[in-house]
Amino acid sequence: MARYIKGLRALTLMLKRITIMTLMKNKVILGLSGGVDSTAAALLLKEKGYKVTGLYFDIFGSQTNSDEGRKRAETAAQELGIDFIYKDVSCEFEDIVIKNFCSEYMAGRTPNPCIVCNPAIKFKTLTEAADERDAYYIATGHYADTYYESGRWYVRRAYNIKKDQSYMLYRLDQNIISRLILPLNDVEEKEHVRQLARSRSLNNSEAKDSQEICFISEEDNYKDFLKRKGFKTPKGKFTDRYGNMLGEHQGILNYTIGQRKGLGIALGKPAFVTSIDSENNNIILGNNEDLFKNEIISDHNIIVNEDFLSSDDVTAKIRYAAMPARAHLKRLTDGKIKTIFEEPQRAATPGQSIVFYKGDLVIGGGFITKA
Repeated sequence: MARYIKGLRALTLMLKRITIMTLMKNKVILGLSGGVDSTAAALLLKEKGYKVTGLYFDIFGSQTNSDEGRKRAETAAQELGIDFIYKDVSCEFEDIVIKNFCSEYMAGRTPNPCIVCNPAIKFKTLTEAADERDAYYIATGHYADTYYESGRWYVRRAYNIKKDQSYMLYRLDQNIISRLILPLNDVEEKEHVRQLARSRSLNNSEAKDSQEICFISEEDNYKDFLKRKGFKTPKGKFTDRYGNMLGEHQGILNYTIGQRKGLGIALGKPAFVTSIDSENNNIILGNNEDLFKNEIISDHNIIVNEDFLSSDDVTAKIRYAAMPARAHLKRLTDGKIKTIFEEPQRAATPGQSIVFYKGDLVIGGGFITKA
């Protein structure tokens, strides 16, 4: 039976490879939100001779603001003269992204929903749609690049470091990266993207940049979102690092590491959230210096090659907006990775991702559990 299963897996893999080989390399399925970035990406792909189809991901389903997003994307597709696909991914999004978002905050961690969504929803849906339409390539408006070396594909930092979004893509697998085109990699400034849209008289050339969390409106906040979902956490203690009580907090979902404002407590000096003890429902406060740590532990790690763990030429970043800093990686006995930075990093936050680089190449990352 084991030999039969092994043979069946080999046959399935071979058929998959044959399918990919027969896909048309002049066709590309592009994630099209209707925003200026994805629209500009479509224009650049068309200029390179690709037959582009725009795919709109509906994460809201039957909710009222769903139609507005779809119409914006469909209008962009019409103006661009490209085919348009609509995909309702609201059920999967709720089950995978929203549930994770809520459970992480309830556990005292700060999630990044894009990190979860990209491999499980966005790029999975793009790849499935590409297979259905005999398209070899997929594309998005992310500011990043891909690179092939020694039999392996990598995500690479964007030419425009200020706009670089490679951090968000570290969990993509080889099947996705090998088929991925990122047309905005070479764009030097965001204004150039807008100028490209203006030159084609597109309606969305002046559209605002995407909001930080796509399923929470600009007028809303994550705390109210969680409360509407039925989540709330009881009041508890503010303590110092020695366990001394300093006051009462309003529930751990209201706080994140590094927070100073909105604590609702006066100590006669600046106080910051330095850690969250969800097990005992305590928020630990300290000074700014307490936020700087050299060592960070992460789990659910992805490493493209274990040899990188012993490399002296690795950098890492603990949040999207951070610059990569020199670090050394060590695999622990429980499978987690300890990252030892040469310079202390401020406010490493459980739930966020730490992403590893070798030069400009993304070589892995994981979810921060402890700092």
